[in-house]
Amino acid sequence: MSLVPFSQACENNKAPILEVISQVFSTSKCVLEIGTGTGQHAVHFAQALPHLTWQTSDQVCYLDGINAQLKQARSLGDQNTDPIANIQSPLILDVTQPWPLASHQTEIDGIFTANTLHIMAKDMVEAFFIGVGKHLRTQGNLCIYGPFNYADNYTSESNARFDTWLAQQDPRSAIRDIEWIVQLAETQGLRLIEDHTMPANNRLLHFEKNK
Repeated sequence: MSLVPFSQACENNKAPILEVISQVFSTSKCVLEIGTGTGQHAVHFAQALPHLTWQTSDQVCYLDGINAQLKQARSLGDQNTDPIANIQSPLILDVTQPWPLASHQTEIDGIFTANTLHIMAKDMVEAFFIGVGKHLRTQGNLCIYGPFNYADNYTSESNARFDTWLAQQDPRSAIRDIEWIVQLAETQGLRLIEDHTMPANNRLLHFEKNK
């Protein structure tokens, strides 16, 4: 039996993230989460946004933990009610490979990802946006949460230290410049709608696909 994963950072940021995405995804029908991780965000957001389907996904090594998180959440409901009935079981998704959405019954009109782009290598970030451009419907919304640099400058000393730590874990990882992220998004028909200030020197970038 897999242990239920837990991230204190997810616990801390889920409320401020929800405050933003509840507006962005207010009319969405199906949101794809890329990099579901511990599953804490998925459970919290899906329960707060019952009008939509929340499709979880991640690399195969994280699926057991996600499924354990979903099982625990379901165990908290009564016998007749599934408290996370609108969460779909996780897809195996590697952004550099074809995304497993060909047989998806519902059109993806929202995509969410948190704390992923600074972990990915640059070619993976590029592949992420190509995938978003291919699978997000026109007028759909993309929300990206995490730390970003501006004009190659850190927004805080803590982000600079974090970037040093990232490089020690994997030289391919790094906090990305927002200018590069916006440029990649624009090549896929995505326009930056708003750059939200978030706690702990993070941002939430809201893009809309306009073609």
